[in-house]
This record gives sequence, C-alpha cells and structure tokens, in this order.
Amino acid sequence: MNRFEGPGAREARLRYLDGDFQVASPGSFVRCAVTGEAIPLDELKYWSVARQEPYVSADVSLAREIEINPDMRKRA
Repeated sequence: MNRFEGPGAREARLRYLDGDFQVASPGSFVRCAVTGEAIPLDELKYWSVARQEPYVSADVSLAREIEINPDMRKRA
C-alpha cells in the first residue's frame, strides 16, 4: 500500500509563510503545484508565499519561478 493511501491519508491545506507554514486543514501531505506529486508534510521544504504553492524540489521551484518571470532567464 502507498504511504498516502488508506483511511488517514488526506491532503492537507496549508497557508505558506516566510520560513514556515500553518495548517488550515489537517492532512499528511500536499501536492506539488507543478508536478502534482504528493509531498509528505515532514518533507516539505519549498513553496512560494506570494503564490501560495508548494513544490517538490528546488529545481521545480526555480522552473516555476522562471515560468512566471521569464526575464529571470536573461540574468547572469
């Protein structure tokens, strides 16, 4: 059985803050805003406060930032 399956496995709703998050609705995981991959709350490290979106990794977070702000590609 997948660790996100079963009766107690629910998707949490969070409020993302600078360096922390608040649980608005309890659950064991959130879904990456880009990939849809489940992220256990104890492994959640990357999110956007401005967009209130969680990300599975730093690479995905950066890709999303560049998608939203294409001018970032030109910076060196």
